[in-house]
Amino acid sequence: MIAIYLSLILLLTIFVGFELIRKVPATLHTPLMSGANAISGITVVGALSLAGGESNEMATWLSAFAVMLATVNVVGGYLVTDRMLAMFKKR
Repeated sequence: MIAIYLSLILLLTIFVGFELIRKVPATLHTPLMSGANAISGITVVGALSLAGGESNEMATWLSAFAVMLATVNVVGGYLVTDRMLAMFKKR
């Protein structure tokens, strides 16, 4: 029963996030990307603490996967932000 509620929350979160990001003007994209990178950095720290903890094997694998995905998100976000900022530099 709780899985149904969690799935509903996940779907609602995906929908709301998509709608919010779609309506963001391009001038605000870079500051929002920086905030998202900070949140992903927090996710990396939390997942690292879970991966290194003494929990069951499934939690360790899921947290290791979360570390990988959040790290990809942070690195990719910083690369995109750097590229966008380079577009505004005077040549």
